[in-house]
Amino acid sequence: MSVVDVHIIFENEKGEWLFSRRANTGYKDGQFSLVAGHLEPGESLKACAIREAMEEAGVAVDTDALELRHVMRRDSDQHRISFFFLCRTWTGTLENREPHKCAGFLWRRPDEPPLPIVDHVERAIQSIRTGELVGDYTAPGFAP
Repeated sequence: MSVVDVHIIFENEKGEWLFSRRANTGYKDGQFSLVAGHLEPGESLKACAIREAMEEAGVAVDTDALELRHVMRRDSDQHRISFFFLCRTWTGTLENREPHKCAGFLWRRPDEPPLPIVDHVERAIQSIRTGELVGDYTAPGFAP
């Protein structure tokens, strides 16, 4: 069975994207990623993005504000399917609502993402910038 995760790319008026620094999760701690989470049973992809935006960043996002930009099949610790949504409008002030899992937020241009960055997120950014909607990724060192 595949694990499905949903990533939200918050983009401000300057074209910068919001990155979060992972902490205390046991997975890629200290590296930058995006606001993201796992799809729950019975939940739609956009409902997952809306829930995660509120849980992790404290903002309300409308369904129509989410634009699908990339879908990635990836093999790492498990077989995963990752969805990446761009969001340019939201209600509220972005704030770190999970300081026990996130060391903070940082705005950066997508052509100059912060380092170190989670490998599959870096690959997704490259794919989004070149207009690739669907892609595959295998984590370094993964052997099926």
